[in-house]
Amino acid sequence: MNRRAVLRSLVVASPLLLGGCLYGFSGGGLPRHVRTVAIIPFDNETASVDLPRELGEALRDAMERRLGLRPATEEKADAVVRGKIQRFEIDIPVAVSADRQGSTSARRRLAIAVDVELVDQRDGTVLWSKTGIVAEGEYAERAEAAGRKQAIDRIVSDVIEGALSQW
Repeated sequence: MNRRAVLRSLVVASPLLLGGCLYGFSGGGLPRHVRTVAIIPFDNETASVDLPRELGEALRDAMERRLGLRPATEEKADAVVRGKIQRFEIDIPVAVSADRQGSTSARRRLAIAVDVELVDQRDGTVLWSKTGIVAEGEYAERAEAAGRKQAIDRIVSDVIEGALSQW
């Protein structure tokens, strides 16, 4: 084919290719009017007092950084994130190792299970929800905070990906 025929083919095909982007090939996201978000403290059915605060702070930061949503009070927010922390299991043994000097180290795992929903305040529509999100984190003995951060980061990633996947 000569250059003119190739150019003509591209001109004819470009509206079809670009039109595909308008029908979902470019991904999803939140409605245009959602610019602010309130993170409601999660109901906590566990013995960990700090977990709802840590999860809320991580969600607030990620919503702002990754989705561009500004934090707001529940009354003024375009959308709210709320949920329930159902389970928090710690000290699940993963591995134990020992060396010739007699020192022993252990790896542990923890698991957090939550239900989360993102709600449009304008009409009460649930934009995204998921029940039974389970995230795990591994940590060295006596370093539970590192494992908890891993698990919380995984939950936050699930929520952000869920919000971005909406059509």
